[in-house]
Amino acid sequence: MKKPMIAIPIGDPAGVGPEITVKALATELVSETADCIVIGDRKVMEKAIEITGVGLKVNVVTDPSEGDYAKGVLNLIDLDNIDMSTFRYGVVQAMCGKAAYEYIAKSIELAMAGKADAVATTPINKEALHAAEVPFIGHTEIFGALTGTEDPLTMFETNGLRVFFLTRHLSLLQMLGQIRKDKIVKCAKECIEALKRLGVTEGTMAVAGLNPHCGEHGLFGWEEVNEIEPAVKQLQAEGYKVVGPIGADSVFHQAAQGKYNSVLSLYHDQGHIATKTLDFERTISITNGMPILRTSVDHGTAFDIAGKNIVSEVSMVEAIRLAAKYAPNFVRQ
Repeated sequence: MKKPMIAIPIGDPAGVGPEITVKALATELVSETADCIVIGDRKVMEKAIEITGVGLKVNVVTDPSEGDYAKGVLNLIDLDNIDMSTFRYGVVQAMCGKAAYEYIAKSIELAMAGKADAVATTPINKEALHAAEVPFIGHTEIFGALTGTEDPLTMFETNGLRVFFLTRHLSLLQMLGQIRKDKIVKCAKECIEALKRLGVTEGTMAVAGLNPHCGEHGLFGWEEVNEIEPAVKQLQAEGYKVVGPIGADSVFHQAAQGKYNSVLSLYHDQGHIATKTLDFERTISITNGMPILRTSVDHGTAFDIAGKNIVSEVSMVEAIRLAAKYAPNFVRQ
């Protein structure tokens, strides 16, 4: 049976991206799950192999079709864009920011052309991107621009728990102004469509409550009564399988137990705390709403431990595994 082709840009070379890539590719789970094409710099990858001692053989190709996907082989598209005489681990460098962007752009090009079934990304550094004058702040913005997607949708998954976010990078005060019926209805519909594109068509989405005990009918706040409950009722009237609001102190546990196929978290930490407490290393970000599928580790470049063979590859393994899991059913737009 043909395995999904997963493109892996190595992220910021000065961070842990190269190490988690080679460690992940050396595992049985990845070799059995997916064929992987790495986009990076050969010198950096050979150094990562030396540091980690994983014993992979680098096979440089220009196209995924040229790869040798036998166990123990790292198939690499070498962009040859790192000068090792000035390269340093754990340091913000414009050279590395520019290189990281080029790796991502190449991986998107492969996926858009149908040469890769999904992209599994490794960490990049916002300061390095800025130093390189890359006009994007992070992965989501790069993927949005290069795929022509105005508003990519983020979903977290860990151990079967799927979480979407109504709001993310806002203060709690700003977030409260976004708890509106129209916004909840629109977001829930987009989330349900995103699940369908991943092949998830069964089950019910739960909308998390905002206030303690969902506000107790106005005793602790009126958001549930005035905005959230009316949004859920409208969705139900339109035929969507949605329930809520369900108290945030129980809804994530219930979803993890299989009662719901996903949860719409109302703000950043509400969903992040739930998923990362359940399993920090296996919390994976999946970007949907684009023509291509992208998964990602949910940790940073870890400059403090880069190049030291300390970093765990568990999150990268899970990102590749989930990319391979959803790729066969993913519906391109």
